[in-house]
Amino acid sequence: MHPSEVLFQGNRQPLLLPVCDHYAGSEKLMRKSIALQQELGPLFDITLDCEDGASAGNEEAHARLVAELLASDDNKFNRIGARVHDVASPHFARDVAIICAAASKLAYLVLPKVNSARETKDAIALVNRHAKAAGRTGLPIHVLIETHGALHDVHAIAALPQVECLSFGIMDFVSAHYGAVPGNAMRTPGQFVHPLVVRAKLEIAAACHAHGKVPSHNVTTEIKDTAVVANDAQRAAAEFGYTRMWSIHPSQIKPVIKAFTPRVSEVHEAAAILHEAAQVQWGPISLNGRLHDRASYRYYWTVLQRAKLAGLTLPESVAAMINNGPSDLTKEA
Repeated sequence: MHPSEVLFQGNRQPLLLPVCDHYAGSEKLMRKSIALQQELGPLFDITLDCEDGASAGNEEAHARLVAELLASDDNKFNRIGARVHDVASPHFARDVAIICAAASKLAYLVLPKVNSARETKDAIALVNRHAKAAGRTGLPIHVLIETHGALHDVHAIAALPQVECLSFGIMDFVSAHYGAVPGNAMRTPGQFVHPLVVRAKLEIAAACHAHGKVPSHNVTTEIKDTAVVANDAQRAAAEFGYTRMWSIHPSQIKPVIKAFTPRVSEVHEAAAILHEAAQVQWGPISLNGRLHDRASYRYYWTVLQRAKLAGLTLPESVAAMINNGPSDLTKEA
C-alpha cells in the first residue's frame, strides 16, 4: 500500500491548494497576473473577478473577457478561477453561463455572498448544468463566507462535496454589522482581536478542517507595505489554522507564499521522521528522544505535500515516496 493509504486508512486526505489566491478585476491586471503566473509557475492561483471587476453596464462583456482568458493558451497551468456576481444579482446566471463555457480549463468558480447552505446547493446545481454542457463534471466550488447566514451554515457548506475552499470576506462581514463592529476590525490589529471577527475566522477554519477543505484567509488592504501582508499571513497560518490567503496586488503574492510555505528545517525534520517510519512499515519510532506514530506521521506527510506544492526540492530520502502516488507504485510493481 502507498504511505498515504496506510496513514489515512480510507479517510479522505485534506485538500491542498496553492497557498495564494490572487484576485484581479480589470483587463490590464488580469493579463498582468496571468503573465506573472507564467513566469513563477503555478505557485499561486488567479481569480478573475466579475463581481467587483466589471464596471456598471459592462457586466456581460467582462464575463466574456474572463471566459476568453480562461480558454486561451495563456492559461498554461489551468490554475485560474473566476468569481461571479452574487446569487441575488441579475448578472449571476449570465456570468455562470458565459464562464462555464470555458469550464474545461476553469480551476474553480467562486460564489460570493451566499446566505445559506441551501442557497449554495442551488447555485452549484446551476453551475453544474452549464459546466456539464461544456463537458465538465464536478467543477470545484469556492464559497465566500461574508454573511450572517453563511457563517451560521458554515459546517453544512463545507460539507458539500463539490466545495473545496471557504474564503472569509472580512469587509462585507464587518459591514453587515452596520457599525456595531468598528471599521478597524477589517485590518490589523483589529481583525485578529475583535471577538466577532475572531469567532468568524475560527468557525470557518474549523469547518474546513472538519471536512477536509481549504480555509482561505481574507484580504490585507495594505498594498504598499509588504511587511503588513507578511505579518497577516503568518498570523493567519500560525494562530488561526488557515492554509491559503488572498492577494489583491502583485506585491502581496510572494509574502503570502513565503508565509505559508514550510520552513526548510521543518521539511528536513519531516523527511527524517517519515523515512524512519517507512523502514518499520509505519509502526511507532523514537527519533531524537521523541516518540512518533501514525498521528504525527500524518502531520509530517502533509508538511511534505505542502512543500511539494510550493515548489521546494524534497530530500532524496522521501522524494519518490511523495512524488509517486498509489497508482505509480502499482505500475512499478
